[in-house]
Amino acid sequence: MKLRCVVIDDEPLALELMKEYISRFPELKLIQAFDDGIAGKEFLKNNQIDLLFIDINMPDITGLELVESLEKKPMVIFATAHRKFALEGFNLDAIDYLLKPIDFERFSKAVKKAIDYYSFKNNQPTETPEHIFVRAEYRMIKIDLNAIEYIEGLEDYIKIHVTGLAHPILTLMSLKGILEQLPLGQFSRIHRSYIVAHAKIQSVLKKNVQLTSGIELPISNTYQQFVDDWQKK
Repeated sequence: MKLRCVVIDDEPLALELMKEYISRFPELKLIQAFDDGIAGKEFLKNNQIDLLFIDINMPDITGLELVESLEKKPMVIFATAHRKFALEGFNLDAIDYLLKPIDFERFSKAVKKAIDYYSFKNNQPTETPEHIFVRAEYRMIKIDLNAIEYIEGLEDYIKIHVTGLAHPILTLMSLKGILEQLPLGQFSRIHRSYIVAHAKIQSVLKKNVQLTSGIELPISNTYQQFVDDWQKK
């Protein structure tokens, strides 16, 4: 597998650094590098690539404007010297963003995330998946399914409670949407506001589920079938 890549950055030193970093990955193939956003945009309109590394703050057209203008968007990793641009990059479904000056370790993490996401989207396995991807904290987050304890719905957002994390992962998604990504037989909706991981259930009694962590979650009348199914196990 080789991901076809393009780099766009109006800073010559940053452009050369990105090119050098890309050369260290056998999974990446650099197709073109541009120090001009307009030229890069024209190339992308006529050529299909897998991964775009692009600076946000450029003179003729910003990286955000360029990506937004593309009809077919590749995976995107933004580079920026300003944290304030990160949220806008997140709204364009960026895989990640890199804060300049970019060190190789941080660059490597972003690339590996892109490689994992590409494999996940294009090589859908027939066996049960081991992880999912969600957009949070201005980037794509990979979550081990075995680590999910429960998922909480909050209007337009959900909180994914994960073993070992002090705070849940917050992402813009519905409970219905996340449930469609989860493997059948491993997760169940028990309430309009909760999805629970079967592997984390300690006990089920009447109107409540107790998790191995000690947390108790309510079961609503709409999902009483879950109780019946669980008691048959």
